[in-house]
Amino acid sequence: MCFELDSEPPVPRISGAAVSHDDVVLASEDGNRFAAFQALPEGDFSTGIVILPDVRGLYRFYEELALRFAERGHAAVAFDYFGRTAGVAKRGDDFEYGPHVEALTPRQVMEDVGTCLRVLLGLDCTSLFTVGFCFGGSNSWVSTAFHEELDGAVGFYGRPSRALPFVPEMAAPILALQGGADQAISHLDNLEFEQRLREAGKEYELIEYEGAPHSFFDRKQEEFQDASDDAWRRTLGFIESH
Repeated sequence: MCFELDSEPPVPRISGAAVSHDDVVLASEDGNRFAAFQALPEGDFSTGIVILPDVRGLYRFYEELALRFAERGHAAVAFDYFGRTAGVAKRGDDFEYGPHVEALTPRQVMEDVGTCLRVLLGLDCTSLFTVGFCFGGSNSWVSTAFHEELDGAVGFYGRPSRALPFVPEMAAPILALQGGADQAISHLDNLEFEQRLREAGKEYELIEYEGAPHSFFDRKQEEFQDASDDAWRRTLGFIESH
């Protein structure tokens, strides 16, 4: 798990922003029913964002992140990976996610991403993006190889090795926001990802934040707030420019 259960996105709330939010249950074409959290701006909007959590699946951090996007005028759906094996109910803090991750396949993740994208298209979103973290970061990039409707994908400290096999099919711009002191992802891992993207002629930007660890994007990680601020600015800028 990337974040502690009481962690929050290091993004300021916009006081007075008019948003609505709901816990929802979605159904994929393969019959899977899974939990999601939907946050919508009040008034007109055209951009939709699918949020891919870390290995624990959907919990408070990602619901809060969806709200931060909605406060800035973007519809957001954060979804859970484990409907097939853990059901749709809210889970306790002691949820053992490991066996559920092992049972999950990349195709199943992509199926559920597609379901979330269809929800956003049904809300008349004309621009679509994925934003993911850790396990969700690499799957965010991979989503561009499966969903041609995507306009771009952002991944925070995703593991490049998971994405490398799909680079040739990636069909939208990539933004990778990596920790320069990540214990699990080396500088060489990031260089290899960049090289593969460049050789394949893909549009991408990869940023390594010097000294920042895995999961630096966390209100609790006060010493890395500058990196978090820059990563958030780049994420919003990427969405606006694509």
